[in-house]
Amino acid sequence: MSDEGWAAEERPAEQRSAEQRETGKRETDGRSSLVEHIAVALLAITAVLTAWSGFESSKWGGEMSISFSRASTQRIEATREATKAEAARAVDLQVFGIWLQATAEDDRALAEFARARFTEHFAPAFDEWLAARPLRNPDAPRSPFALDSYVPPGQVEAAEADARADEYFADALADNRRGDNYTLLTVLFALVLFFGALANRFGSPRKSWLILAGAGVLLVVGVGFLIAFPKII
Repeated sequence: MSDEGWAAEERPAEQRSAEQRETGKRETDGRSSLVEHIAVALLAITAVLTAWSGFESSKWGGEMSISFSRASTQRIEATREATKAEAARAVDLQVFGIWLQATAEDDRALAEFARARFTEHFAPAFDEWLAARPLRNPDAPRSPFALDSYVPPGQVEAAEADARADEYFADALADNRRGDNYTLLTVLFALVLFFGALANRFGSPRKSWLILAGAGVLLVVGVGFLIAFPKII
């Protein structure tokens, strides 16, 4: 067979090989382009979610500061009311001491003088204590101050302010925990951004798809947490 015949047979084979290479290249480019488009969409969505998580973390941090401030204000209020109650108790204790001394010395005039100056919040407790006959009854309360009926001004208010302070403090801790959750969520989305950007850096399509799938799984997990967490709009 002549050289021209061999050349005629080789040209179709070479042409088929070139067409196969071209087809394989187009398929590879197509897969690479698909990975790139998915990665871009993944990065865009994650960037928005990362910004939203940072916003929520900042807002919850602000709520935490407000709650701590309110708790501090209520603690101050409780201290002020407790001081008022202690001052009233000190006055009642002093007048009651005068009455006790006058009674022990059988000074009825001084005893009546002291009793007439009992405060309106101490007098009911004193009457209840006296009705229990403390000099004869060993089970009687030791003093009017030990009775539940003795409530100096400021005592109830101090307890209520303390309770409100505890509630605000608990709210602040809860707000801090929510802010920390969003901070961790921001870190999770940062990992999605990292793996999404890394997906196009591999020459192997299989590795690119694997990295992209991992980033997608992390994104789905992050979105699930984002939906479940409480939000401040």
